[in-house]
Amino acid sequence: MTTQIQAPPRAVRIASALTFVQALGGIALAVALVIRVIGGSTPAGPILGAAGVLVIWFGGVLLATVMLFRGHHGARTPVIVTQLLLLGCAWYAYGPSEQPLLGSLGGIYCVVVLVFLFTSDGRKWALGLDDVSEGDKAD
Repeated sequence: MTTQIQAPPRAVRIASALTFVQALGGIALAVALVIRVIGGSTPAGPILGAAGVLVIWFGGVLLATVMLFRGHHGARTPVIVTQLLLLGCAWYAYGPSEQPLLGSLGGIYCVVVLVFLFTSDGRKWALGLDDVSEGDKAD
């Protein structure tokens, strides 16, 4: 039994690429945390735990973005969940952390990715709906 994978629309591929960049940033943050611990500036336990969680989460996001770019429908959900979680982080940076520029930029980035994922073509692709050609519409 062969399953045919339909190529995702351009908007979904752009969202996948933008999320790939976010995942690389998350892994870079984990590496920076480990370097701080090695340098001795922070206690090892909680920081290494946070770095481990970041590597696991964003490693999964990297896998999901590659699968989404190749046309796997199920990879859309981890990308959406990641955007929603990062949107919460952006809100925290904007408000309680008093870093409005960082929070605004992060929030806008997440919203742009979500908009790309929820375009009309992206939703049709995610639902597996085939486009009806112009000739079939007239019948």
